[in-house]
Amino acid sequence: MRVLALEGEDEFFAALETRYLVRLPVLLADGSRALGTPGSAPLALAGGALPAKPTSAFFPHSGPLFSAGPEGVLLPPAPPKPLFVAGFTPRDLDCLRFIDRFFADGMLDDVYFRLRKGAVIAAVSGYCGAGGALLAPAGGGCDLEFVRDADRWLVVPYSEVGAALCSGLPDTAPDEALQRLKREGAALPDEDRTIIREASRLLREDLVPDSFWAEIGDRCIACTGCNLACPTCTCFGVQDWRYGQEVERGRMWDSCQLSGFMREASGHNPLGSEALRTRRRIHHKLAADVTRWGEISCFLCGRCDAVCPTGIGMLAVAGEMVERFGKS
Repeated sequence: MRVLALEGEDEFFAALETRYLVRLPVLLADGSRALGTPGSAPLALAGGALPAKPTSAFFPHSGPLFSAGPEGVLLPPAPPKPLFVAGFTPRDLDCLRFIDRFFADGMLDDVYFRLRKGAVIAAVSGYCGAGGALLAPAGGGCDLEFVRDADRWLVVPYSEVGAALCSGLPDTAPDEALQRLKREGAALPDEDRTIIREASRLLREDLVPDSFWAEIGDRCIACTGCNLACPTCTCFGVQDWRYGQEVERGRMWDSCQLSGFMREASGHNPLGSEALRTRRRIHHKLAADVTRWGEISCFLCGRCDAVCPTGIGMLAVAGEMVERFGKS
């Protein structure tokens, strides 16, 4: 384990740019945080989960698949250097693990892995959550973890690459501080996970009536913020653009909350109401993915609840289900 003083953050990450395309949390002019590059804005590792999903580093909002023209079919070039992405919270790491499985299942998604292959993942935990709240250390699932303890980061490598990157940092004393943070993290309340699991059970046992989804659907304004913020949302559409003799095919995120998401060429729409679309969004994460993947695909990152203007994020809806239809 190594130590990185807060005043040494900028120098440490700037040094990585010779070998990596570095993406890390920065502070924007409006006070929000987003993935940026060293020197583009003040570094802001602390602050908790980024508002936008960090998995967008590998599955961007839009991107080319290929172009076709007189010279034939051309694939996008590989990035000049692998990515180094910092700022994943421990729950974000669970999200990344899930979409890694998704894009590797069956026919490998080469567009996703063109960016994901060779990427270095750095997590943040410790007392670096929103308002200085404690994020329980991840203990793995990444190449290295920056664990905030008072005025320093404890840097814990989990891979050979991670160990090499932090080898120039000073050694720390015995890991008493890290063990203390792990104990404090293990003692954090976990009511949210209990609610999500109980809501999953209710859905899988078909104990939630259609009238509930009609109520929730009436509150949806189809802003699509939930899907755009969710790190495990993977739906996309494919579009072609023509530029003279060349056609470019690209993909862009899609949203199951939009009325055209499943509309067929005949005009029939299997998800023709907000109630059905909202039910699908919740059911997909909490029930269908349990059957397909063996786990709930909501990892409680909190983004959909934070962004939803009408209060129907995943945890909010799960809480309503449990309160109304759960065991007394």
